[in-house]
Amino acid sequence: MDEDTPRQAIVDTVKRLQDEGFNHGNSGNVSCRIAGGMLITPTGANSANLTPSRLVRVEADGGAIGGIPSSEWHMHAAILDAYRAANAVIHTHADACVALACLRKPLPSFHYMVAAFGGADVRCARYATFGTVDLGTSAVEALKDRTACLLANHGMIAIGKTLEAAFQTTVKFETLARQYLMALQGGEPVLLPEEEMLRVGERYGNYGTGLLPG
Repeated sequence: MDEDTPRQAIVDTVKRLQDEGFNHGNSGNVSCRIAGGMLITPTGANSANLTPSRLVRVEADGGAIGGIPSSEWHMHAAILDAYRAANAVIHTHADACVALACLRKPLPSFHYMVAAFGGADVRCARYATFGTVDLGTSAVEALKDRTACLLANHGMIAIGKTLEAAFQTTVKFETLARQYLMALQGGEPVLLPEEEMLRVGERYGNYGTGLLPG
């Protein structure tokens, strides 16, 4: 596939994320796998200034073609390298996910839909400085058998077979994070037991693999 299609898809995804209020200003970044490397949003990108031609191609050896990639390109590259079934990575600073990440809490099994991310919870990755190789390592650890994770004191990550799948995971994650924080305001939410989350995960059809259908 030539690069025109994924380039436009990334631009469209960035706009949708900003329209949904998941990213503000230049926060967040989006990438997708292509032959020989990945395409990623450039540093300073937002829906107002991003065009397909401004996307940066990052080769497998880390070389950048077409501009300066997002400061988080190490993290995107590490995730795509570690999880070969994933073809898209979305990173946002969505409000509820950021709030939960700043508490350094995972998203637990307060709702059965948490199983849609591949397990009984969504982990919070250990803290690492933004833009570093170590942040990529931390994210890869937290994404094991999952389609999403929190980044401590930072934001969230969603992965998918396609950009659309990663986008839908982003929406679901932010929605559930917001609902969990709302539930905490009324007390301590009752968590579903592991055996129930296993049953729910089996109904989703791909429990624990890290990439659910879609």
